Amino acid sequence: MDFTVSQNFFEFVLQEVNFCLKKLAFAFLTACVYWFLTSLKICISRGLYDANAERHRMFLCWLRAVRSGENQGLYLFLVLHFLNGASAHGLSDEQKEFQKMAFDFAANEMSPHMAEWDEKEIFPVETMRKAAQLGFGGIYVQPEVGGSGLSRLDTSLIFEALSTGCVSTTAYISIHNMCNWMIDTFGNTEQREKYCPELCTMDKFASYCLTEPGSGSDAASLLTTAKLEGDHYVLNGSKAFISGGGDTDVYVVMCRTGGKGPKGISCVVVEKDTPGLSFGKKEKKVGWNSQPTRSVILEDCHVPVTSRLGQEGQGFNIAMRGLNGGRINIASCSLGAAHACVQLARDHLLVRKQFGDTLSSNQFLQFKLAEMATKLVASRLLVREAALALQEGRSDAVSLCSMAKLFVTDECFNICNQALQMHGGYGYLKDYAVQQFVRDIRVHQILEGTNEVMRMIIARSLLSESG
Repeated sequence: MDFTVSQNFFEFVLQEVNFCLKKLAFAFLTACVYWFLTSLKICISRGLYDANAERHRMFLCWLRAVRSGENQGLYLFLVLHFLNGASAHGLSDEQKEFQKMAFDFAANEMSPHMAEWDEKEIFPVETMRKAAQLGFGGIYVQPEVGGSGLSRLDTSLIFEALSTGCVSTTAYISIHNMCNWMIDTFGNTEQREKYCPELCTMDKFASYCLTEPGSGSDAASLLTTAKLEGDHYVLNGSKAFISGGGDTDVYVVMCRTGGKGPKGISCVVVEKDTPGLSFGKKEKKVGWNSQPTRSVILEDCHVPVTSRLGQEGQGFNIAMRGLNGGRINIASCSLGAAHACVQLARDHLLVRKQFGDTLSSNQFLQFKLAEMATKLVASRLLVREAALALQEGRSDAVSLCSMAKLFVTDECFNICNQALQMHGGYGYLKDYAVQQFVRDIRVHQILEGTNEVMRMIIARSLLSESG
């Protein structure tokens, strides 16, 4: 039958859908059909039907399959659609290009080495420098100092794509980008020209130093001091759980130059070869093993006043501004892990046989896979909304960044964990990538502000709204 657009086309589709609903009687198909009709209306109104004709014909073929009782195909079609098309839906041609570039880099330069980097705890410097050649060392840093000058949404697309190849490495790249942005945004011309170009090429690497042994979620209570002596600050204290610590070159350090509370905190840049700067032992971690983690120790560490970013007392604001973007970045890394795990789960269901048939024929597992894909798409939409809000400087940006970090890191961990469960005993073997995604993504619910703190931020915002 020729499925060209006509007055009767929608009637035909609705008849087909009605027949399927009566036979299958489940709510999920209703949502899928709603999506199809809405998509088709938009395509026709924009003159895009021809470009999407294959997808619509494919959908109608699956409707026929459902009528004949072959309903497992519908689930697999939907999952394939979410994986192959939804991540690029609504993006500009330019965004699709650098998203594809990031996916290709992840598949060719990261994924083949992910397990080795994890097992041998390799910090893949040369691979990250290759990423920097594509503009990924300063994604949202201004072009005049070597950055790519892209938006927060663009950044999210890139980090999601890269994380499909290695979450741990991408997470470090996101932290490096955050530090680079902080220097670009709050530094003076001399500071920007001194640090940003080499950070953008990743000839030098950066670390973010806020957390201390005694101040995690309560960051404003930090104890590291910076006493002014002439034209230098003398820093004393220690920072904990520092990504890249000991292997990186530039440390963006929050320290206390004034009294108690957030207004007494300033931000200074400390270079690796500064006397008085040392590092603790390399931590043994559950995941994130392709990036070293150490304590950063400051003992009578003399740093020029000219290394301070912004004004005295502005440090806590700088740190929180950085973390707003960092929360979107880490949520984006979670999206990439979940994306990869849905693919792994789908592939496993298609080939693994039990009780004489593939697991993909089991309706319970079909439902689970459909739920995983749906949660992935919902999470992606929330991250992109938060990214737009932050880029536009909207009043709800902080809350949305917190919501994205809370919801997406929780849901994406559940997706990855469910994918492991679908693999059965194989999922617990290190020969299978799904277990590494689970291990790497777990910490996302803790860092950049724990998800409990995210709830506090969201609730505080809601309760402060008037009338």
